[in-house]
Amino acid sequence: MNAVVKDSAQVAPSATLGDGTTVWELAQIRENAALGTGCIVGRGAYVGTGCRLGNNVKLQNHALVYEPATLGNGVFIGPAAVLTNDQYPRSVDPDGNLKRASDWVAVGVEIADGASIGARAVCVAPLKIGRWAMIAAGAVVAKDVPDFALVVGVPARRIGWVGKAGQRLTDEGDGRWSCPATGAVYVETDGVLTEA
Repeated sequence: MNAVVKDSAQVAPSATLGDGTTVWELAQIRENAALGTGCIVGRGAYVGTGCRLGNNVKLQNHALVYEPATLGNGVFIGPAAVLTNDQYPRSVDPDGNLKRASDWVAVGVEIADGASIGARAVCVAPLKIGRWAMIAAGAVVAKDVPDFALVVGVPARRIGWVGKAGQRLTDEGDGRWSCPATGAVYVETDGVLTEA
């Protein structure tokens, strides 16, 4: 099985695409980016230079993943979501000269396995998003997000926990949480959720 790249997509010759990966119309994959197997890159999406995407990652239409982002296996990036890379964004330096790539240091967003970023959410680098976390549509995330956290708002804040099925967990008391979809049980200790 090979990758499928639609005619109007741009994939740099030095980028690598895993078997079964599909890059849709008008998407751009930059130099030295590496995508695992079974990925889907939606129409108009962007993957920056040297970004690393695991297996079965989905980038919905117009998602923007700027370098040096790293995405684990099974990560979902919703339509028009943005992973930034500049802590101090300016077009010009203090003297008014146009800034070039050598005038700043790119910082990345790291997203662990199974996490989901909702439509039009913005992840402000540097940032780490934990395993199976869920970021609500439109959220602006500027602080690290723990595993299984459900975060919403501007600025984003945790309002609950989600399981691997993506559904909000039910509080069973005594630090135990359960998934209404799968019945899986999780344990919360000192603000950290783990699988039982």
